[in-house]
Amino acid sequence: MTTPQRRSRATEAFYGRRRGKSLKPPQAAALSALLPGLKLDLSQPAPTPLAALWPVPVDRIHLEIGFGGGEHLLHRAGAAPGTGFIGVEPFVNSMAKMMGVLEQQGLQNIRVHDDDATQVLDWLPSACLDRIDLLYPDPWPKKRHWKRRFVSRVNLDRFARVLKPGGGFGFASDIDTYVNWTLQHIAAHPDFEWTARTARDWREPWAGWPGTRYEAKAIREGRTPCYLEFVRT
Repeated sequence: MTTPQRRSRATEAFYGRRRGKSLKPPQAAALSALLPGLKLDLSQPAPTPLAALWPVPVDRIHLEIGFGGGEHLLHRAGAAPGTGFIGVEPFVNSMAKMMGVLEQQGLQNIRVHDDDATQVLDWLPSACLDRIDLLYPDPWPKKRHWKRRFVSRVNLDRFARVLKPGGGFGFASDIDTYVNWTLQHIAAHPDFEWTARTARDWREPWAGWPGTRYEAKAIREGRTPCYLEFVRT
């Protein structure tokens, strides 16, 4: 089994605040009831096979980093019961919102982590994931904060290690500068290739895309979402 790797000081600030307004009682109750049983135990080595994380059989494994209110994560998990999903979200209110819906839906193919996604990436065994999604991440627009953007050489190295050859990395954003930033980092990385062949490939969302509240807000405010698909070569 793979031994957990030590967390680097250089990977500690990819998210902002951890908590917002007081939780609604049903959300607080769902968080208290479900999180302990669904949270990854990173103090122990990842199980072999990794599919043992889920109480139901899974033959594919996806990671979603920063799932927000969980709209995309819950939709994908419901549509693909044979896929195991790991969702990472450090913002307590978002985790609680997702747990409230998950409690109603009763899905059994989701596990979660409520802290830095790099902790999960360093814990996972090599070549274990079929897909990673990074959807509407914080763009950290000020130049002095660019080091906090999740897309970086060191994190793409992490992605390359845990993705299977041929595995996918999906990135969505409504911030032009972050889209360009991501494309530049991908172009400079030897293990990833952008799959787009026509403009439709980045202008239109992926098949089965449910939409998210962040996407809806971007469109209301006049920003155009962009959907980038990369493959681990």
